[in-house]
Amino acid sequence: MAGPLEHVLTGLRVLDFTRALAGPTCTRMFAEMGAEVIKVESAPSGDMTRKMSHIRNDRSLYYVQQSLGKKSLCVDLRDPRGMALITALVPKVDVVVENFKPGTLAQMGLGYERLCELREDVILCSISAMGQSGPLAELPGYDFIAQAYSGITSMIGDAGGVPYIPPVGIGDVSTGVHGALAVLAALRYRDRTGKGQHLDIGLLDVYYHCLEVVVHQCSGSNGAFKPTRQGPHLNYLCPAGVFKTTDGWVVIMAFLHHWQDLCTAMQRPDLVTDPNFSSDAARLANRPAVVLVLENWLATFPDRDSAIAKLHQHQVPAAPVLSIEETLTHPHLTARGTVRTIDDPLAGRFEIPGMPLKFSAFPADLPLQAPTLGQHNSEILRDWLGHSEAEIAALCAANVLCEGDY
Repeated sequence: MAGPLEHVLTGLRVLDFTRALAGPTCTRMFAEMGAEVIKVESAPSGDMTRKMSHIRNDRSLYYVQQSLGKKSLCVDLRDPRGMALITALVPKVDVVVENFKPGTLAQMGLGYERLCELREDVILCSISAMGQSGPLAELPGYDFIAQAYSGITSMIGDAGGVPYIPPVGIGDVSTGVHGALAVLAALRYRDRTGKGQHLDIGLLDVYYHCLEVVVHQCSGSNGAFKPTRQGPHLNYLCPAGVFKTTDGWVVIMAFLHHWQDLCTAMQRPDLVTDPNFSSDAARLANRPAVVLVLENWLATFPDRDSAIAKLHQHQVPAAPVLSIEETLTHPHLTARGTVRTIDDPLAGRFEIPGMPLKFSAFPADLPLQAPTLGQHNSEILRDWLGHSEAEIAALCAANVLCEGDY
């Protein structure tokens, strides 16, 4: 029987050099699955996200969300004594994760070749915007920079209008998850061969991997089909998009065989065989008419939710367009832990996105907390590296190690 704090990755040790969102998502998932994650923070101020987003009681809720379960080691990485501590930790970890600009880790003296000298079978996961190679690799980049290069930004917005960027970290989070998957695959390979490797995970590659149909539509038509933004509706199936109701919006995906379900819900069996509506191709050619039929029908309901109830009654794939505020108390999201409530010792009680991976052997979330700055300095140096209290005190006095109450 598993112990109360055990999980699927208990025993795995990760050295975490990540900042912002993509890298911290990767290492947060490891922590949520029971791995021991040492978050290296640069002295004296630590991770830049400690000062970002909503601040409560001098505590960044952004940092708390992305650092659950991690141990904070705040060290001066410009001091040789600080780098000596990091170098001594490498042989004791299984995985190193970083998301510096390509080449930065090597400039610090911890490139992959050096890491292999310290631990022959080490796994290094490098997360970056454009990848570790290629003409764009050296450019600085963030989520939306990679999104623009991927072509996805060109697909978002009203037809003929300004391209939009979504106010969510889809690329960063997806890249962090891809990085975690790559690490687990590399660990499996190491189990079989005893060999580590260097993993190159780029936001641009991950974004491009998300392109469902538009790449083959464009290439397969020899460029005759030029995908671009279409506004609130898909460009290859119909009806599939966002529709207006009396007091809000709904998403309806009633293409293919679901069209008949929708016609039944609307009590319009005539539309099933009408040549203008009987196939997806016909409905695409007559999409304004399809939208008009649906929105006129939706307007007969007193509110959004009653329309959704009717659609669900007839097994039509549909959802209300919930606000973030509405998601916080939605019964399904709270029941599954999709919305997770945490109690931070400093910031108090608030909601964050929950762990998306569910394990039958470990149904409950681990009781994790985010560290204060340098909270685990002494623990790591004492328990991992065998330093005495006097040695630790001397490093603190020399500002090689830093701590903070935030």
